[in-house]
Amino acid sequence: MEPTLQKLFSALETQRQGLIEELKSLSSEKLNHNVKGKWSVSEIVGHLIQAETLSSGYIYKKINAINEVGNTGLWGEMKLWVFIISQRLPLKYKAPKSLGDRPKSYPDVQAVMNDWNNNRQQLEKLLEKFSADDLKKKIYRHPVM
Repeated sequence: MEPTLQKLFSALETQRQGLIEELKSLSSEKLNHNVKGKWSVSEIVGHLIQAETLSSGYIYKKINAINEVGNTGLWGEMKLWVFIISQRLPLKYKAPKSLGDRPKSYPDVQAVMNDWNNNRQQLEKLLEKFSADDLKKKIYRHPVM
């Protein structure tokens, strides 16, 4: 895997493992408890897994024609920073319609781990396909940005 992607993937994987360790302390009841129509912990994690799965699928589709895609530029970089900042603000955003009204809920942490492990293995395989030059390409379009 390209070293830049390996570093990012390792950091992402460290965060995921930390979250899973925290989830292991929750009973199935606490994992699926929701208050007044808010998402449960299980649904929040389901949203993360589903978003990651859909993103990977989109990139898989685009990587097949990566040589036809132009490079990113200053405008793309600016939009990325606007997105990063927007995610750190205490604002709520509607989930994209492709994610549905409510994400998948998991009965227990083992089910979360099974789904997420499978998804993460697919993401790793996908990232291994990228060369250094491919990292400059405009292959991912965020639904909002």
